[in-house]
Amino acid sequence: MDEPVLETQALTKRYGSLLAVDGLSIQVPRGGVFGLLGPNGSGKTTTMSMLLGLVAPTSGTFRLLGHDPGRGHREALHHIGALVESPALYPYLSGRENLQYFQGINGGGGDFKEIDRLLEMVGLAERGRSLFSTYSLGMKQRLGIACALVGDPTMLILDEPTNGLDPAGMAEVREMIRRLGTEGRTVLLSSHLLHEVEQVCDHIAILSRGRLIAQGAMRDLLQNRGAIRLTTTDNTKAATIISALPWVAGVTMDNGYLVAEAPPERSWELTAALSDQGVAVKEMAPVQVSLESYFLEVTGSDGDSAPGETS
Repeated sequence: MDEPVLETQALTKRYGSLLAVDGLSIQVPRGGVFGLLGPNGSGKTTTMSMLLGLVAPTSGTFRLLGHDPGRGHREALHHIGALVESPALYPYLSGRENLQYFQGINGGGGDFKEIDRLLEMVGLAERGRSLFSTYSLGMKQRLGIACALVGDPTMLILDEPTNGLDPAGMAEVREMIRRLGTEGRTVLLSSHLLHEVEQVCDHIAILSRGRLIAQGAMRDLLQNRGAIRLTTTDNTKAATIISALPWVAGVTMDNGYLVAEAPPERSWELTAALSDQGVAVKEMAPVQVSLESYFLEVTGSDGDSAPGETS
């Protein structure tokens, strides 16, 4: 197996009495989009700041692109692009000139084909010569991502990249992130927007009050937590039969339908059990659990409210 691009071990950051990150241990696989999900104040930005060397950990360690903290970490940073919070670019320079500046501090410069490619990639080819101060908030975020992509980094770290955007701007940035995650690089995305994460991320880690609550592939975390919705020739008898199955967590009635809390892939077993007892299925459909439902389930005991759909 490929070595993870990022692995943290009991990573902790304390500010006086405030424990911002509490023993965080995660693994980010190579390729795709990995989401750090949690409400504001859950430790996402602090974690990214530690990875980038902007904040020193109180304890614990991490390994980034195969390098440990120290001299190796500086080497790793040469292969990472980052946008933490809002882009800090020069308002009196054009989009193209800002990109040229970042090319220079990245050790390059003068590669006008790369600048053209990046402006095209983020949808700013026609506004590349306009001053940054004239850009909309969405355009500024997209140019910030373009600056993070200078030098074609192996890994891209984006902290709340859709903060403050209108719905159209959010959709544009989401599509761009999804595309970037399919081009061979790894995107580490922090967000408190469940809808955003569910649309673009392959793997997630859920944080709450600085602690890791769950992590894994999105598909693996959500599977086996769905339900089966059905109606039969005898719903009363069917409810009794289904409730007796050891792998069914519960059965409820919903507008004339039975809803069995069971993995949708076991529908055939449910049908067979009913048939054996002389009950025929008239209609059946899977009910997949959403990321919002899963988030509320795994964080409910912590007393945190779920992330919202707006900043």
